[in-house]
Amino acid sequence: MKINKIIYHLLFWLLAYFFWIFVFRNGALVLTHTITIQFCYLAFISVNYYFNALYTIPKLLNRKRYVKFSILFIGGIVVTALIRIPVSMLVVTYIFKVPKPHFDLLNIFIDSFINIFFWVLCILAAKMVIEKTRSQIYIEQIEKEKATNELNFLRAQFNPHFLFNSINSIYGHIDKSNKDARGMLLVFSEMLRYQLYECNVEQIELSRELNYIRNYIALQKSRIDERIAVSFNSGEINGNIQVAPLLLITFIENAFKYVGFNEGKENRIDINLNCRSGRLIFSIWNTKDAFINHSATASGLGIANARRRLELLYPGKHELVIANGEDTYEIILTLYDI
Repeated sequence: MKINKIIYHLLFWLLAYFFWIFVFRNGALVLTHTITIQFCYLAFISVNYYFNALYTIPKLLNRKRYVKFSILFIGGIVVTALIRIPVSMLVVTYIFKVPKPHFDLLNIFIDSFINIFFWVLCILAAKMVIEKTRSQIYIEQIEKEKATNELNFLRAQFNPHFLFNSINSIYGHIDKSNKDARGMLLVFSEMLRYQLYECNVEQIELSRELNYIRNYIALQKSRIDERIAVSFNSGEINGNIQVAPLLLITFIENAFKYVGFNEGKENRIDINLNCRSGRLIFSIWNTKDAFINHSATASGLGIANARRRLELLYPGKHELVIANGEDTYEIILTLYDI
C-alpha cells in the first residue's frame, strides 16, 4: 500500500510538471528554460503541500486551531517564496548564463508567493474534497453494514434474563470449596452484564470501562501460562473522562491471543493507560513467538474493526501506531481532546 501511494504521488507531480510546462509556457523563453523554471516551482509547491497535508491540516485545522494553522500556512509560503529569490538568481546567472542580469527582488518574491499560494491552495482544496467524498461514501457503507448487523443481532438475540438465571444456576451447582471457579463465573457474569446493559451508548465513563478491562485481564490470567507476566497500570482517572465502550479491549484481546512463550526469555504483557492534558494514551506491549508469522495481527479482523471505529468516532482526533517486531508486538493509541 505504501509503495502504491508513493507511485501515485510521483505520477501526480509528474503530470502536474508536464501540465505547467506546456500550458503555462512563456513564448519568450525556450523550452529548456521553461522546464527549469517549472521544476523550481514544483519543488517549492510540493514542499508546501506535504507540510500542510501531513502536519498543519491534521494537527491544527482538523482540531480547530485556525489561527496557528493560518500563520503556518502563510508562513510556509513566505519562506519558500523568499528562498526562490536566490534560487532564481543562481538559475539565471549560472544555468541560463544571462549576461549582466537585472533582478527585481520584490517582483520575484511577489510572483513566487502568488504562484505557490495559488497552486498549493488548489491542490489542497482538491485533496480535501476528494477525502470528504471518500469519507461520505465510507460512512454510508458503514451505516448499511450497521443496519444489517443490527438486524442480524435482533434475529439471533436471546433472552438475557434466561442467560443470567442459567449462570446463577451453574454458580449454585459449583462446589463451595472451588472458590476460583465460583469467582471466575461471577466475574464473567459482571462482564456480560456490562456488555448487555451498559454499552448501548456512544460514550461511557472511563472508570467503568477500566473495571471491565480489569475483569477481562483477571479471567485471561487464569487461562494463560502462569510464567507469562501480565501488568496493567492506569494513572489517576477523572470520572468525567468518557470513551467509546469496548474500544480498548480489542487491542488487549489481540495481545492475549498472540502472546508467545519463549523458553529462557522474559514473556509478558504490559498494558498502560494515562490521561493528561486532554489526551488519553493507551499502550500495550507483548512478547510473541519469534518463529511464528504474526504479520496478520496488524491487519486482523479485530484490529481492522478497531481502526474503522476510530476513524468514525475520533476523526482527526486519534493516532494509532503499531510496531510489529520480530518477537514483540506493540500498540500505542492516543486520543486527543477527550
